Amino acid sequence: ITSIMNRVRNWKNKYRNEENITDEFNYTKISADTTDNSGTVNHIMMTTNNPEDWLCFLLKLEKKGVPQMDVSLLNRLIGRYSQAVTALPAEKYSQDESYARILVRFAELKALQDPEEARDQFHLARLNCKKFAFVHVAFAQFELSQENEKKCKQILQKAVECSAVPLELLETALQNFHLKKKQLLSDEEK
Repeated sequence: ITSIMNRVRNWKNKYRNEENITDEFNYTKISADTTDNSGTVNHIMMTTNNPEDWLCFLLKLEKKGVPQMDVSLLNRLIGRYSQAVTALPAEKYSQDESYARILVRFAELKALQDPEEARDQFHLARLNCKKFAFVHVAFAQFELSQENEKKCKQILQKAVECSAVPLELLETALQNFHLKKKQLLSDEEK
């Protein structure tokens, strides 16, 4: 746990430094760039700074394209999700579903760039939001996509043991795993 927390601190510092450099570099473009959204981010951070507002903002930003096809959008999303994770303290929001969804989606986006960093993000999500079954299922799905079937099964079994809810979601994912399906949950089951 200490190792994971140290990595998280290092990432936070890394992203803060990268954002400061990027902000200085792009300072002249900000007024003309309507995709920056810095006003919205500042508003969220200065007023409510809660997971619901962050998630709503991030999901709207995702609707502007397909991150798998648009590297620029993917990088912007990863930057904004990183900001949200940094701005929202885990000890305060670990029981909040929107916070858990932010952590999971951040890990899923990271998986498009760097599977090892994504794995670390999934570990962080599972560590902080273990009561939500969808967190475990998303991590298990990631491991399955990386062809780590044993790890996938372990994650789902541990989720059942720690009483993540809803249990039915975990049972369905385990059943689909045993049926050798590539997707642990269909879109309708999600």
